[in-house]
Amino acid sequence: MEGVIDFFQYFWDIRNLVIVLTISHFWMALAGVTLGTMTAVPVGILISRNSHAGNIVIDLAGMLYTIPSLALLGFLLPFMGLGWVPTITALVIYSWLPVLRNTVTGILGVDPAAKEAAKGMGATPYQLLMNVELPMALPVIMAAIRTVAVLTVGITVMGALVGARGLGELIFQGISMMDNRTILVGTIPVSIMALLFDRLLGMLERRLKVVTSST
Repeated sequence: MEGVIDFFQYFWDIRNLVIVLTISHFWMALAGVTLGTMTAVPVGILISRNSHAGNIVIDLAGMLYTIPSLALLGFLLPFMGLGWVPTITALVIYSWLPVLRNTVTGILGVDPAAKEAAKGMGATPYQLLMNVELPMALPVIMAAIRTVAVLTVGITVMGALVGARGLGELIFQGISMMDNRTILVGTIPVSIMALLFDRLLGMLERRLKVVTSST
């Protein structure tokens, strides 16, 4: 019990620092997920039309995905310097494979009968994409985005090693000092943030389903 009280007292003492680092961590993770999704989904749609090009692009994304985060950040440093720029770039790169793969899978998994029916009603390729393919592929795409969001919140911790601040600062400081209190003060907000990202994206997915089903 004394240890718990001591932890909460320590947390209260450095609460201002925790708030600052949490905000920094949140915006880097949000930027990584947003930019990764905005780049991966359109590319996924394009390569779903060409299986050969799709395999090449997904293989390249897979190769980048397997690079350890610290190694990728180290590679980016000479080109981007220290701070949040290489961190967000790395987060975008790590988001590509799951979103690309699920976008292609979702588009290709659309019922051919639904597409033929839309074409028979005179739908243009754009209308077919926006009104049939994307709405039907939405659950598969959103599953990837939600997974990426949770992973991104965790990977953002590594940004502290390149001067990007974030909650990784507390975690690595705690590791270097062998101080479990500091590690927990950094880890708990990361876990809560990952859960919130997943819940918020789940709400967004339900909202998008309502919007698409009403159009």
